[in-house]
Amino acid sequence: MATATKAAAAKKTTKRKAKYIILYSPFLMKDTKHELIGEPQETENGRTQWARCSVSHHSQLINLDALATNDKAPTTIRLSREDSKDYSPKSEYQVGDVIYHKTWDDVGIVRSKEVLSNGRGSLVVHFEKNKEKRLAENFK
Repeated sequence: MATATKAAAAKKTTKRKAKYIILYSPFLMKDTKHELIGEPQETENGRTQWARCSVSHHSQLINLDALATNDKAPTTIRLSREDSKDYSPKSEYQVGDVIYHKTWDDVGIVRSKEVLSNGRGSLVVHFEKNKEKRLAENFK
């Protein structure tokens, strides 16, 4: 009877080792560690599997065959000052617009738009230096 409980205890403590890879997280706009979830699935485009970001907990479907052929250089997307619009609280912006904040001397990308309780518009902008900030939009 004692051997049966030892076998059951050993079975409970055995855990599958998680597989982690470094991937670009579009939500955080940088490379982060991702945990592979579930089993790979065969599709006409190759083997695919879900990967969950360990920082933001967002999941994305990745192509394992395409990752194997890519080089291991980290991916970075640099926002350039030349491609950006100057930020003004009186202007209106779209999600994905690149803006330049003169006071902070920083370039960022508009992640989302919100409507505040007073009816005014607000932008959630992810800057390179200042991380995520909320800015006024269409303020007249």
